[in-house]
Amino acid sequence: MNLHALRIFIEVARRGSVTAAADALSISQPAVSAQIRKLEHELAIPLVAPDGRGISLTAEGTFLFEQARRIYDWEKEIEWQLAEMKEGTKGQLRLTSTFLPSHYLVPKWLASYKQNYPQVEVDIRTGNSQKSIERLLRCEADLAIITNEVWKDLPFHRIHLMDVNFLFIVPPSHPFAGQDIPLEQLVQEPFLLREPGSSTREKLFSLCLEHQVQPPQIGLQYHGLFESIQSVRAGYGTMLAPALAVTELIARGEVGHVTVPGVDIKRPLYLCLRTDMSEQRPVIKRFAEMVLQSCQT
Repeated sequence: MNLHALRIFIEVARRGSVTAAADALSISQPAVSAQIRKLEHELAIPLVAPDGRGISLTAEGTFLFEQARRIYDWEKEIEWQLAEMKEGTKGQLRLTSTFLPSHYLVPKWLASYKQNYPQVEVDIRTGNSQKSIERLLRCEADLAIITNEVWKDLPFHRIHLMDVNFLFIVPPSHPFAGQDIPLEQLVQEPFLLREPGSSTREKLFSLCLEHQVQPPQIGLQYHGLFESIQSVRAGYGTMLAPALAVTELIARGEVGHVTVPGVDIKRPLYLCLRTDMSEQRPVIKRFAEMVLQSCQT
């Protein structure tokens, strides 16, 4: 079926006049009539009939009009949606994040973003640094928010957002709670460690190497930040935890804080993109810009 002729037929049917359709389409009246005859010949059925100074639709013409106009209604809807995507008001945002930002920073960023762009579909995946980087490199995510210090010439752009303080915590009844304890003594306690691939685990081990002490024994191994903190809160283990996650628990006496002389741990948080910001789709660029602005205020 000739789609150009079909488009002209729909305009004629809507307006009930060849002349009105020609004016709307900015083409000549004979050209409109020729396209209608061409479509009728192609389909081998009459579609319009003279009706005074205008036209009326045959039964077949009415059926075709009702069905075909959906195509062009959908076309307009697609055009509108593509325009919204171009402007960054509609589309899909795929985000991957490590546990710390996913639990304590990303929710408020996404809440603000969705208030401004409610039609953008957001998909977020949480994992350790290694998994988050892999998702970004495999194009399973548009951007990543990662706590990490060690980068091995990975082919993506990273933007520093902030430094996050990390603290050693123990159960509130532990004799080390509220005390200054040397690192070599603290690591003799059973530690709650994250899984291999976690940058927090790697940071703890590199800290032990830097201070020439034995790595801690593994009391429990978790695949998540929240679960580890809850174990300490419940009365077992020592762990290195982000201040964002435990400051209020320390203030309420639900976990204890251990100060290690000579150790002040700040870890960088990065926003990572496969290409430069200027090359990003609008939905990605606007979210990234909003995150950067939030971290600067």
